[in-house]
Amino acid sequence: MRPDAQEADGTQRLHYGDEVIVFQTRVQTQRRISRISIHVEPDGRVVIDAPASAAAADVRAALRKRAAWVSRQVASARQRRAYLLPREFVSGESVLYLGRRYRLKVVVDAACTASASLRGAFLVVTVRKHLPELVRDAVSAWRRERARSVFAERLAAVASPLRWVQALPAMRLRMMKVQWGSCSPAGRLTMNPMLVQAPRECVDYVLLHELIHLRHHNHSPDFYRSLGRHMPNWRAVKLRLD
Repeated sequence: MRPDAQEADGTQRLHYGDEVIVFQTRVQTQRRISRISIHVEPDGRVVIDAPASAAAADVRAALRKRAAWVSRQVASARQRRAYLLPREFVSGESVLYLGRRYRLKVVVDAACTASASLRGAFLVVTVRKHLPELVRDAVSAWRRERARSVFAERLAAVASPLRWVQALPAMRLRMMKVQWGSCSPAGRLTMNPMLVQAPRECVDYVLLHELIHLRHHNHSPDFYRSLGRHMPNWRAVKLRLD
């Protein structure tokens, strides 16, 4: 391996054989974590969470140790993304909701307000003009409405057996590029409305993950023991979600 390089924006590069692994380090100051954790996001980005006490050399050493695994995960992510096509928001396109695939059906009615609803195997979207941006906005509004309802229902169900959850935490929706959910130090959940496309079990996994952060504000062994106790198959569920 050749020496690492760091760019002005914090992006770093590590040479692994003939490959270059591009990564960023997130220093965790609000959450107490005891070890360096390496993540390969669904879009192929490599992100390393490190405790505030970790030296840059420790971060690089941890990445070198797992470089082969990181390389495989990045290649897999790139292969998956190669099959993604840009959306055109026209009739016949697929729309995912809770793991099921529905077909988009666009109806043009100049006298109607934009709306969207499931009807059998179709997501029927009514717009005044057949413009992609109008269809997109109607689908997005419908997805957020369904996400708000589904997440609230599943939050209550997932939290029910957790003894440390005395009251349901506040929850908001926000589009996020690389996260399905997060838990603030104050205990507020932020959920990505796009998660409503995934099967219900995946929604439960993300909610459980964030609720456990109310007890363990880190990804320590205690965190993963709690996760495994309440969802023994969480690894398979996470793999499906990814």
